[in-house]
Amino acid sequence: MSELPQYRFEHIYIDNASTDRTVPILRRLAAADRRVKVILNARNFGHIRSPYHALLQATGDAVISIAADLQDPPSLIKEFTRKWEEGFKVVMGVKAHSQETWLFFMLRKLYYRVLGRLSEVRLVENFTGCGLYDQQVVEILRKIDDPYPYFRGLIADIGFEAAKIEFVQPARKRGITKNNLYTLYDMAMVGFTNNTKMPLRLATMVGFLTAAISFLIGLFYFVYKLIYWQSFTVGLAPLVVGLFFFGGIQLFFLGIVAEYVGAIYTQVQHRPLVIEKERINFGSEDH
Repeated sequence: MSELPQYRFEHIYIDNASTDRTVPILRRLAAADRRVKVILNARNFGHIRSPYHALLQATGDAVISIAADLQDPPSLIKEFTRKWEEGFKVVMGVKAHSQETWLFFMLRKLYYRVLGRLSEVRLVENFTGCGLYDQQVVEILRKIDDPYPYFRGLIADIGFEAAKIEFVQPARKRGITKNNLYTLYDMAMVGFTNNTKMPLRLATMVGFLTAAISFLIGLFYFVYKLIYWQSFTVGLAPLVVGLFFFGGIQLFFLGIVAEYVGAIYTQVQHRPLVIEKERINFGSEDH
């Protein structure tokens, strides 16, 4: 920020009930500089809700979101600001390459590509959520009031023209990511349920198609049996294979329907994004 002396700024950190030395360090930083503001959550509310809540608390003319593990390089801030000065209300950090494991990078890239093809709005591939957002955009997000948001989809749905800044994501230098298979799956499903109804429509189409194929196979077996009544025996193998095949299809699409029902359930509960235990350096809001 010393390279941007023309701007007043604040740094907002939100902590998801860390069990290490994070909170004492944040308290020390906040005591030394009033521009450092801290939100301490009552518990871990996850990596979807917590950073989104922090973004909504920012009051500046522009808000920049970067991950605290520095895999979103802070050096991008200057480039984001330059594009904002040119008139862009949204500036996206797009991960062109990554120093993470190539398999994970390719799987993420494949996911974003598939979701982009199925989505009802145009999504930006490899947009990480890191970027700059004008206060007008943040105010729109406040009005949307989504308790479990897919942030990248919301930004695309708002529709402002966005500048894109490509970067190479560095490897994580310290610590171990808390993301696991479940959290990654959760993020993936939030993206699908919030941005496309295609899986539900696919369930209907596949159900109709399998019913039609089953009818034709049954008709074929019936006619074949009439012609070769004495020599043709159906056997149990086709019945067992067919039973497990159609059972698997039913369970798969039942799971997809359940994901959408779960998303609806989360929305209608109207729970807050997080429960704050304490605020530091937020003026009269401190408690």
